[in-house]
Amino acid sequence: MAQTHELPKTYSPHDFEDRLYQEWMEKGYFKPSMKKGAKSFSIVIPPPNITGQLHMGHALDNTLQDILVRYKRMQGYNTLWLPGTDHASIATEAKIVEAMRKEGLSKDQLGREKFLERAWKWKEQYGGRIVSQLKKMGSSCDWSRERFTMDEGCNKAVREVFVRLYDKGLIYRGERIINWCPHCKTSISNAEVNYEEQQSHFWHIRYPLVGGDGYLEVATTRPETLLGDTAVAVNPEDPRYKHLIGRYCTLPLVGRRIPIVGDEHAQLDKGTGCVKITPAHDPNDFEVGRRHQLPMEVCLTEDAKITDNYPKYAGMDRYEARKAIVKDLEEGGYLAGIEDLAHEVGTCYRCNTTIEPMISLQWFVRMEPLAGPAIEAVRNGSIRFVPERFDKNYFHWMENTQDWCISRQLWWGHRIPAFYCDACGTMTVTKESGAVCPKCGKPMRQDPDTLDTWFSSALWPFSTMGWPEKTEDLKTFFPTDTLVTGYDIITFWVSRMIFSSLEYTGKIPFSTVLIHGLVRDAQGRKMSKSLGNGIDPLEIIDKYGADALRFALATGNSPGNDMRFSDERIEAARNFTNKLWNASRFVRMNLSIDKVCLPDKKDLALEDKWILTKYNDTVRAVTGALDKYELGIALNALYDFTWDVFCDWYIEMAKVSLSDKENAHNTVTQNVISYVLLGILKLLHPFMPFITEEIYQSLPHEAPSIMIDTYPAPDKALSFPAACDELEKAISAITAIRARRNEMNVAPSRRSRVLIQTKYVSAFKDTASFFVRLASASDVAVETDEQAIAAVQPLDECVSIVTDAATVYLPMADLVDPAKERERLSGEQKKMESEIARLEAKLSNEGFTSKAPAAVVDGEREKLRKYKENLEGILAALSKL
Repeated sequence: MAQTHELPKTYSPHDFEDRLYQEWMEKGYFKPSMKKGAKSFSIVIPPPNITGQLHMGHALDNTLQDILVRYKRMQGYNTLWLPGTDHASIATEAKIVEAMRKEGLSKDQLGREKFLERAWKWKEQYGGRIVSQLKKMGSSCDWSRERFTMDEGCNKAVREVFVRLYDKGLIYRGERIINWCPHCKTSISNAEVNYEEQQSHFWHIRYPLVGGDGYLEVATTRPETLLGDTAVAVNPEDPRYKHLIGRYCTLPLVGRRIPIVGDEHAQLDKGTGCVKITPAHDPNDFEVGRRHQLPMEVCLTEDAKITDNYPKYAGMDRYEARKAIVKDLEEGGYLAGIEDLAHEVGTCYRCNTTIEPMISLQWFVRMEPLAGPAIEAVRNGSIRFVPERFDKNYFHWMENTQDWCISRQLWWGHRIPAFYCDACGTMTVTKESGAVCPKCGKPMRQDPDTLDTWFSSALWPFSTMGWPEKTEDLKTFFPTDTLVTGYDIITFWVSRMIFSSLEYTGKIPFSTVLIHGLVRDAQGRKMSKSLGNGIDPLEIIDKYGADALRFALATGNSPGNDMRFSDERIEAARNFTNKLWNASRFVRMNLSIDKVCLPDKKDLALEDKWILTKYNDTVRAVTGALDKYELGIALNALYDFTWDVFCDWYIEMAKVSLSDKENAHNTVTQNVISYVLLGILKLLHPFMPFITEEIYQSLPHEAPSIMIDTYPAPDKALSFPAACDELEKAISAITAIRARRNEMNVAPSRRSRVLIQTKYVSAFKDTASFFVRLASASDVAVETDEQAIAAVQPLDECVSIVTDAATVYLPMADLVDPAKERERLSGEQKKMESEIARLEAKLSNEGFTSKAPAAVVDGEREKLRKYKENLEGILAALSKL
């Protein structure tokens, strides 16, 4: 039996949280047990960005993961939670560039090598910040295995994948329309585009027909792009325009002749039926351009300014140019009209800048061959989403996926392993860090672009375990078991991990995807800097402790649903930690045993059998909920049992026996109360690791640490349904008596006789002592019929209370002094009547009701309603007296 210690009077998490975490680390409890024959359970952490600072989303995500990991570890699984961080190319580069700007430096001035030196130094300085913050949360990751998406092993895996896909024809380089962020100055993938509604216009523009016999009217939301128009499309079946196919019109302001082409992209019933075609700046127009061999006229630069090809507007920002072009169109008689419009506009997920579709030479992954097996893996149940409804999001994305643009015009990230010979034009793709031209033997120049961050993140479940090498970790822990993540990155990350794992390893990356929602503020709003409603989890930890934060995040949590975080949540968590601490301290102060052994059944009292049965029911409910990923339901069951059953009932029942060391039942009670409390601590440990460990160490215990003790499992031997049912009848009656006494403002110190009429005579006689201790009974009489009760006390002189098992009578004279109670109630009556008269006068005053805010008037009416309700209760009570 391990040594125990006393618990301080006051719960102070700062006294032990950091100390316990350090002890767990030093003793290697976070590492896999590697026990022979033990089943493995593994989770890879969704790697937070090295630019990141712990926010409530991280706190929720990692709390849920840690609950699962600690639960499985205590169940005896060979458990691995593998941590790491993501290099976050766009976000990190932006931070470094901003710091350089303050020094008066630019990337071009510094050069690539010097810039990367700075980036690595920045990573070393700030990259570990979020890791230390995760440790403050109590995250039980195996930090000895910590990885980084740009470490040597991950880099090797990235090169391996790129070369394999290129060799299979699944990676190619080509000119296509991509999403271009003018602020980040890089391409971004379709998954990285957020759509938001913006107020704008449809500008209707006349394109004169060559020959002077009329014009075509087109409508556009981006009039500045007309500079890049190379055709106007009409539907070949449109009777209004099909005779014009093959003719030309003149591009307004530019004067360029452009053809009129027949293409189904122009819809008969949409707009004017004529569509301006800008192949270099619109994905649909690009496809029209390819079908009709149209020139690709680029009119915008990388920072969304007009190119030098159009001198009047050259150098203007796209929005500035829009105003100038619209003005010139109007003055030239080309503007047919302006129509207000609210429409969805794509923005960069990093900086919220409106993206610009632009033709560019980029690297792409051919998605169709990869998407098929990934769709099937979810459809056939090999991978399941919890909750299941999120597979619809997944299927929608994967079934409509387009080729993935993977090249980024950045320096921080995995550099594309493609090399070019400037002498003879040869290109080669290799896993090596350099290349010599296989044709002419001259040194080759590496592609300057880097890979999309999500390209390396997609390999995370297996690259972190040593792939492409055949490592022991891969053999033991891959595929992983559960991925815990938010619904907002199903397209970014989850889908890509699935198709990547199937393509490169032939295995699924995980069997279950547990989806959680967003943490919103108390009003249901998304937390943001602009609203100023963000909550810093570290501040909550500093004030209340990590356990309180974890409890608040897990309470009521339901897979896939957003949650509201409020002061009430954290106050409930604080109250629960204090309740648990004080109850445990009471138990600890009344223990003289140094080892916990469950007594023989024949030695158990009624209340012992009841608490063991209720405890066993709770174990079944908690483990059942955890196995179904209903973590919020599991915690609620634990909360109710701990607070309502163990603390409020069993401890009160046990006090007589515990306080009297000479009591024959004292040792039995000590063992039962310790057994149940230890069980509560073990059940709670995955949710609240610090407080449960600190209390566990103060009690007689077997394992060196609670986190490597055995998680409770349901035990039929601990179920006593008959005894439980018997005591439940008494508890129901006691609860009803307490409620009625409270309604009547009867002080707990004032005792009364309790007369019980019931068919369950033995059950109530066996529990009579509890009515004395817990219901302020002076004595208890139990009879089967009313006549027997009436013989003791006339029923019309009693307060009656009906429960499902009995009718309880409390003599009125025992509860109140009639004269004093009449005096008190009369005083309350006068007070209520005075308030009612005042409010009725106020509300009949038209000056008040017409001028005061509606909310104030409604508030006064509600007060009046409550006062009248109170007066009715007072008059009823006086009538009874």
